[in-house]
Amino acid sequence: MNTAQAPIIHALADVKATHIGPGTRIWQFAVVLAGARIGSNCNICAHTFIEDDVIIGDDVTIKSGVFLWDGLRVGDGVFIGPNATFTNDRFPRSKQRPDAFLVTQILDGASIGANATILPGLTIGRRAMVGAGAVVVSDVADDTVVVGNPARPISRKAPA
Repeated sequence: MNTAQAPIIHALADVKATHIGPGTRIWQFAVVLAGARIGSNCNICAHTFIEDDVIIGDDVTIKSGVFLWDGLRVGDGVFIGPNATFTNDRFPRSKQRPDAFLVTQILDGASIGANATILPGLTIGRRAMVGAGAVVVSDVADDTVVVGNPARPISRKAPA
């Protein structure tokens, strides 16, 4: 894809952010708050939500049904499958916000499978792969495949 082209934002998306890289596509019914930063050549699918304090690198795919909350940092070349769930507060209570949300990092080249749940404050390593439906309760090392609830490593070399 030609990353020199301007971002494409569907008419039915609600995008307040101004820092969106060239070649990025944001589809219908996506909501992107003003403070979000999105890199170049990304694909943000329909029915997604991106909060203010979210940073997304280049060449990222975010499938439908994904909500990215404050404190999430997504590296380059990351794939986030449909309905993957991220959290940013270990002890959530209604009407009680923490002073700061935990930072969760998804490092370059990682893949998060459909319906996986990632608890707050974790790091998913470079080129790691989180299997569909996994519940990640601890950091995932680079090049590791994890599956299950709680997620456990099954391989130290993620498929290319």
